[in-house]
Amino acid sequence: MAFEANQVYINIPVKNVDASISFFRELGFEFNADYTDDNAACMVVNNNTFVMLLVEEYFQSFTKKEIVNAKESTEAILAIGVNRREEVDTLVEKALDSGGEASSDPVDHGFMYVSSFQDLDGHLWEVMSMEKKI
Repeated sequence: MAFEANQVYINIPVKNVDASISFFRELGFEFNADYTDDNAACMVVNNNTFVMLLVEEYFQSFTKKEIVNAKESTEAILAIGVNRREEVDTLVEKALDSGGEASSDPVDHGFMYVSSFQDLDGHLWEVMSMEKKI
């Protein structure tokens, strides 16, 4: 039997947790108040996937490695799947209107449509719609 996680938690460093909460709320995300405080915010992607937005100093307590400045370097691209192409464009437009920055031009692969943005801290987010789900 292949390994199957029952939940996924993605942890990313942020400079200002309150500003990050406001940004992602503008995109339509909700937060779990039980796991949100001055150091961290638990953003709910779906019932089994969460993004922990951790203040840089708190994030640093979990690793001995240097934190990457996401505005200058990239360690990961966070991708979110939505149901329709229109949702891709809507979410990216909301991100840009809420203070995010453009990342790259939309790409239509036929079976998959992708667009992207950078959040307030420079983390790269892709939004995609695929005809066939993984």
